Amino acid sequence: MTQTPTGVGPTATLPGSVSQTPASGSRPTEALPTAYPTAVFPPPFPPAGPPSPPASTPQPARRHGARRVAELATVAVLAAGLASGGTYAVTRTSPAAVSSTGTTQPQNANPAAPVIQAAGTAPDWAATAKAVSPSVVAIKVTSAQAEGEGSGVILDKAGHIITNNHVATGAGSAATITVTLDDGRTYPATIAGTDPSTDLAVLTLSAPPADLVPISIGDSDALTVGQPVMAVGNPLGLAGTVTTGIVSALNRPVSTGSDSTSRGGDPVVTNAIQTSAAINPGNSGGALVTANGQLVGINSSIASLGSSSGQSGNIGIGFAIPVTEAKAIADQLIATGSAKHAYLGVSSTDGTVTDGGAQRAAAVLRTVAPGTPAATAGLRSGDAVVAIGGERVDSSLALVASIRERRVGDTVSLTVVREGQRQQIDVTLVARPAA
Repeated sequence: MTQTPTGVGPTATLPGSVSQTPASGSRPTEALPTAYPTAVFPPPFPPAGPPSPPASTPQPARRHGARRVAELATVAVLAAGLASGGTYAVTRTSPAAVSSTGTTQPQNANPAAPVIQAAGTAPDWAATAKAVSPSVVAIKVTSAQAEGEGSGVILDKAGHIITNNHVATGAGSAATITVTLDDGRTYPATIAGTDPSTDLAVLTLSAPPADLVPISIGDSDALTVGQPVMAVGNPLGLAGTVTTGIVSALNRPVSTGSDSTSRGGDPVVTNAIQTSAAINPGNSGGALVTANGQLVGINSSIASLGSSSGQSGNIGIGFAIPVTEAKAIADQLIATGSAKHAYLGVSSTDGTVTDGGAQRAAAVLRTVAPGTPAATAGLRSGDAVVAIGGERVDSSLALVASIRERRVGDTVSLTVVREGQRQQIDVTLVARPAA
């Protein structure tokens, strides 16, 4: 399995599913979930006829596949009865927030979180849902050839909505896009910019209302495995749906296959947050939030057992793009309509290497392109990359995902095994070349 100098990686598969051939022509060997985008895109309907109603079993377009905003003006106290007598959560107010114990906390104790939970082990999800739902929207795209639905998250009062690229562009370039707020108001929207290689896009409401509620941005790097989270979105057209679960894994390399609209047909590769919160077709572009109501991920894909029908549903394994990466891309799309990506300049394959007294899976470098950051830093063909920034790398896909989440100009420390010895090699990433 190889990775092209532009950062292309293989498509993840489960045993028994159909392997996809990477751009290099070699076949992947990593046994990872086959992921599918979660927007609903029914089959195309004839241009002359009326739009087809959503099917009872929606058929999405199939693809194989760890960084604060206006505060709420009022305080809403919601209780969840427990055997111990009750746990309370409150939404944030200004200039100080009232905690569940009735004491006053300074405004800077947690100025971004819209909800303060009194008991981290038993969150009041009703309070979280009440605070977050106004910031999550339902998206509908319609053209003469196709129609579909997905989700989005309000970023600012200017009407910028972050969603998935496969939601924004799923019905074609000439599609009409409408955005429905939590309270039912619907507005037309246009595409501010798309980034197919990260499966992210930003929409702009044509006439944003003054009372938009931007979401509070959290820190996906601070997530821990086992932490409770909530997914909010529009699954199967059921707007305003919330589901809860935990962070099942972090830094999970996932590919949802090549996007033909991206430069060179690059595969969508994400160093994803894995969650057990139920995610279904239509959740794409929606919010993954902490119990405090802060955005930590953009829901984007779900694992499938590789059904030949191409239809997938929740099996307890969903993936979200970390908000650190998503927000960095969104900021670029808002500013310029496009995004630059970090570039290392290597191709790699899955392999194993002797590390001390053990064997370790690694991304083994096949080529190092001249004049690239990798060559400048002294990386060589045959080097086995086993970690980046202290995070384990055990496959070519993991290497791609780790580089893909970085920003142009970042300096990363690669842990490399060369001739049986570990080395730390620092590399400063540059923007990926246009060709």
